[in-house]
Amino acid sequence: MAAAATCGAGVLSSGCVASTAGRSSTTSFQRRSKASGADGGGPRLLSIAGTRPSVRNGQLLVSTGLPALDQLLGGGLAVGTVLLIEEDKYSIYSPLLFKYFLAEGIVNGHTLLVASAKEKPADILQELPAPLLDDNGKKELEDVHNSKTPESDVNMKIAWRYQLQPKMQVGPVSSSRFGHYYDVSKRIPQELLGSSKWHGFFLPEHITSDLKGEPCSLSGDYMKLLQFIQNIIYTEGFDGSNPQKKQKNILRIGIQNFGSPFWGDDICCTENSDNSHRLTKFFYVLRGLLRTSLSACIITMPTHLIQNKAITARVRNLSDTVVGLESFIGSEKETNSLYKDYHGLIHIRKIPRLNNLTCDESDVKDLAFKLKRKLFTIEADSSALATIWALGDLLR
Repeated sequence: MAAAATCGAGVLSSGCVASTAGRSSTTSFQRRSKASGADGGGPRLLSIAGTRPSVRNGQLLVSTGLPALDQLLGGGLAVGTVLLIEEDKYSIYSPLLFKYFLAEGIVNGHTLLVASAKEKPADILQELPAPLLDDNGKKELEDVHNSKTPESDVNMKIAWRYQLQPKMQVGPVSSSRFGHYYDVSKRIPQELLGSSKWHGFFLPEHITSDLKGEPCSLSGDYMKLLQFIQNIIYTEGFDGSNPQKKQKNILRIGIQNFGSPFWGDDICCTENSDNSHRLTKFFYVLRGLLRTSLSACIITMPTHLIQNKAITARVRNLSDTVVGLESFIGSEKETNSLYKDYHGLIHIRKIPRLNNLTCDESDVKDLAFKLKRKLFTIEADSSALATIWALGDLLR
């Protein structure tokens, strides 16, 4: 009675504290309300493997597979955006950036969507470079792919009373490293390819028999690709309408040699194309799909072959990030001793403006790349490199 009177008077005794805690605290068998998670007491959201938030605008980023390029783009490629790679003249180095992007997705356990009109997607995946990992990186990579346990097995291992509890992240389940290095002289291990999930779109397999003889008259190839991408995004829950049952994942979309004659487009054949707006419509619809989904896209395009430069300008405007490659092969720079240590130039033509009124434009204008025996490297902000470009301009 004394304890009850004391508690009623407002002075909390030990007995009152125990009774109050017993009434207000929740046990491990009770579901927490949304209000309890708002003050920091609720479970944390599951992180997505191979991603990190931007320190500038909070946008979720994924690596392009080339850490030097990630740094030039402001930390990485933002989820929901399009990266346009303008191919070099002989299409030697642009496929490397394309494969780096796909290989990074496999290492992080992301879902891939590979579209091509020239090579079969399965053949492209077989040519991906092998990741360079130390002992810690190999262990983390094994943890990423071993964490993909079927949901039925998880239900068998967890007691029934805990199955209705919200999932909590108690430790990292993915590689803590953002961006990896790759050995272009070796191929990605088959066990990694076997455990990865990917979808392929090979244009010749989607062309009806009555149109195969007239590749330049195709009008529905871009629409078929958009429908294929939309179907993957919606059915696998990357748009949030059909929530993913397992841990949230990223869809990496790679489209190779887009706009080339292999895709049945005539913009590379004539300046006055009858379907000049078909390409820009594709980019417009694609950006709408990406903006509302957990996906990122990279497109390689031979812009140097497009006859009408107005089309090139519109495509650049509809892309979020634009990177151009210029190879020294076949040019006068190939035999110039000033450029002997480099294989080409890389031009950062456009950086996205996301959640910001301005974009981060780098002061570095002189970027060069070289392909070593194993690595593709980018060198920037070098006084010696700037001197080389200045001397090269004087010698012209």
